[in-house]
Amino acid sequence: MSAKDAIAGFGVTFRTQFKKPVTEQYPKQKEPTAPRFHGRHQLNRHPDGLEKCVGCELCAWACPADAIYVEGADNTEAERYSPGERYGSVYQINYLRCILCGLCVEACPTRALTMTNEYELADDNRRDLIWEKSDLLAPLLEGMVEPPHAMLLGESEQDYYAPPTNGEDA
Repeated sequence: MSAKDAIAGFGVTFRTQFKKPVTEQYPKQKEPTAPRFHGRHQLNRHPDGLEKCVGCELCAWACPADAIYVEGADNTEAERYSPGERYGSVYQINYLRCILCGLCVEACPTRALTMTNEYELADDNRRDLIWEKSDLLAPLLEGMVEPPHAMLLGESEQDYYAPPTNGEDA
């Protein structure tokens, strides 16, 4: 290394030594995400509280990282969790494997699975990064009833998945 190179290197050091550092204030100030950001998954509900997931397992088949595990079960009149014949009795997403690509959302025929803007998924325990159905289900809003219960929005499954007729958003 020549003296000229050493002086050039020290020049960079002296020029930047007294500049104010650029620091992200991440834990205290969270930046908003882009509108189409792919974050944590969410299993959605119908307006009466029944789950939209029918346990078809298409999301698991579409996942390139094999991060989703679904077990479907049959609804009965005594215990109804979704308006269809089946529901997802076991639903797990392994965030150790998930690459947040969104292919599972595209594969879902009932729009039961969507992605939120939540991006804080880190943990110090591997077991806590395998999210169960109870962690993924959307919270019950006002007017919703905790399943299992009978269908409240109509007599058949088609009443739940038919497009709205009075201008409401689905």
